[in-house]
Amino acid sequence: MDIGTSLKAVRKLKGLSQRELAKRAGVTNSTISMIEKNSVSPSVSSLKKVLAGIPMSLVDFFSIDDGSIGDQKVVYRGNELLDIGTGELVYKLIGRDYPNRAMSVMSETYPVNADTGAEMLQHKGEEGGIIIEGKLELTVGEEVFILEKGDSYYFNSEQPHRFRNPFDEPCKLTSATTPADF
Repeated sequence: MDIGTSLKAVRKLKGLSQRELAKRAGVTNSTISMIEKNSVSPSVSSLKKVLAGIPMSLVDFFSIDDGSIGDQKVVYRGNELLDIGTGELVYKLIGRDYPNRAMSVMSETYPVNADTGAEMLQHKGEEGGIIIEGKLELTVGEEVFILEKGDSYYFNSEQPHRFRNPFDEPCKLTSATTPADF
């Protein structure tokens, strides 16, 4: 990926000057200029800082396909979805290159015995989803719920939570989270 060219294209798409982006990101104008000219290769933390001035996540930035910047797609084909899952978990992000996403919508698959980890998840925002196929165990706070096909959930993500599939068939669901930081 050409980081400099992509950053310049995104910056222009958002209607920002180098000076304005630098101000928002808390860096110098020359930093933005050097990145865009590929004179320097920014660290992940530096790039994240610059992208926060747009605002845009690293996932969104790195998932931009050359030539698609500025395209506001309506339909995303199955083979275009970005898998951001880890291990056995499949999290396919829908609308990965949609500008200024307010939410993350995902098609998720939990194989048999898969889970989100021993530690409970906790972050700002809200989550909701619906089970499309199979069963899933959802823990929110101290409560444990067994969800089956057609069941749904919605909760404040600041509450500790965890997803598990201790059942004998894979579970597929569609979910949405805010903010769009996936």
